[in-house]
Amino acid sequence: MSDATYVGAIDQGTTGTRFMIFDHAGEVIARAYEKHEQIYPEPGWIEHDPTEIWKNTEIVVREALDTAGIDAAQLAAIGITNQRETTMIWDDDSGSPVYNAIVWQDRRTTDRVEELEEAGKVEEIRAKTGLEADAYFSATKAEWLLDNADPLKTQRARPADLRDRAAGGELRFGTIDTWLIHRLTGNHITDVTNASRTMLFDIHDMAWDDELLEEFRVPGEMLPEVRPSSDDDFYGTTDPEGFLGAEVPVAGALGDQQAALFGQACFDPGDAKNTYGTGSFFLLNTGEEAVESDQGLLTTVGFQRSGEPVQYALEGSIFVTGAAIEWLEDVDLINNAAQTADLARSVDSTDGVYFVPAFTGLGAPHWDGRARGTIVGMTRGTRKEHIVRAVLESIAFQTRDVAEAMVADADLEINSLQVDGGAVRNDFLCQQQADIVGTEIVRPAVDETTALGAAYAAGLAVGYWVDYDDLRKNWRVERTFEPTDDATVDDRYARWTEAVERSRDWAREE
Repeated sequence: MSDATYVGAIDQGTTGTRFMIFDHAGEVIARAYEKHEQIYPEPGWIEHDPTEIWKNTEIVVREALDTAGIDAAQLAAIGITNQRETTMIWDDDSGSPVYNAIVWQDRRTTDRVEELEEAGKVEEIRAKTGLEADAYFSATKAEWLLDNADPLKTQRARPADLRDRAAGGELRFGTIDTWLIHRLTGNHITDVTNASRTMLFDIHDMAWDDELLEEFRVPGEMLPEVRPSSDDDFYGTTDPEGFLGAEVPVAGALGDQQAALFGQACFDPGDAKNTYGTGSFFLLNTGEEAVESDQGLLTTVGFQRSGEPVQYALEGSIFVTGAAIEWLEDVDLINNAAQTADLARSVDSTDGVYFVPAFTGLGAPHWDGRARGTIVGMTRGTRKEHIVRAVLESIAFQTRDVAEAMVADADLEINSLQVDGGAVRNDFLCQQQADIVGTEIVRPAVDETTALGAAYAAGLAVGYWVDYDDLRKNWRVERTFEPTDDATVDDRYARWTEAVERSRDWAREE
């Protein structure tokens, strides 16, 4: 066996789980991926089976190690990154989830959010958490689970009230990072970035907020300990008698978008990145200052190293981008995502068609949970090529919505935007993004920056990398897209904003 060492990253995303192994240069040594089922019990509801996610995690870790031909003992550390806001509760004794995980896209608690709005509590929530009151975040999901989850799933003979059991310390609350840390180490821990997305955490005091816990009736006894994203003391180590067969420090965790910020080496105030996945997430590092937004953006924790101050970020959360391309496949307009660039290029324009992918409402800067997907401007001459192009352009238009809000809030110009995620492999989309936002788009050589960020956080904690300069040296540009002089962009963007207005407030209760 080689004495070379590596860092592993579990990247638990919305559609699947990936394990990646990186070397000192930040190069990928091996990877493995497994999809999990998307569960839709009712319209607007989306769930995942946490047990399936854990089983898939074991599978991909073993497969990547086997592919690389290395032993788990050669892992200096493991980092975790995860789909944020996705919420679950499990029985501490049996380890069994009381219900499926409720996914970040789920809209079942929209009515509860509207109650908060009517009660005038939105500003108080925003002041403490930096977040808009929205069903996107974990607080209303946890409240729903405690009110509605089937206690039989705890595998207890006596189906006691879940809130009583939670208050008695018998149940555990967490986002997916917390679940994975628990399964790997036995400890109940989350990091500062994931805590900041629950709508239960004061990002200024860096503590769970008693008033918010009371509002959502979430017992403090079920909450995880909050630790730095890169933790010199580790979250724990894997069981040498467990599936890995080795004692490996689990030393870093970040929510997926903060992990991408870290993986893109956006360590300084003013650094920005946009990640294109199921949704898109535009983050701007604001340093040690938690900048309040007047434009519908979120103020969030960017990352924290042990012994250092918290670094904050402004975020524009766009709920549906890559998922819109998946929808094109679902309705048989394309066979695979790779087709979209050629189809879009085959026509000169969308011929006046605009697509607003508000399948699960609109995120930043609109925050309309009742908006729904809309196609406007179709004629008898509209072909699938026009619709495909309109879908790709919608991704770029939504990013411009956020970019303009970011400029207004942070009082800066965005001259360069680092991008990552699966959709950035589409050159047509990247060029459209450069043209519509009016800034250069920089694509890195390693586009799996979410997993890379988690690996960096864990590796820094164990001394595998020494400091930020070590990580900056690893970052390399694959291609830069410069904006072209397109006189139609502003007019098209104006029409886009009209299309957005037509999508709003569409979903009504029967």
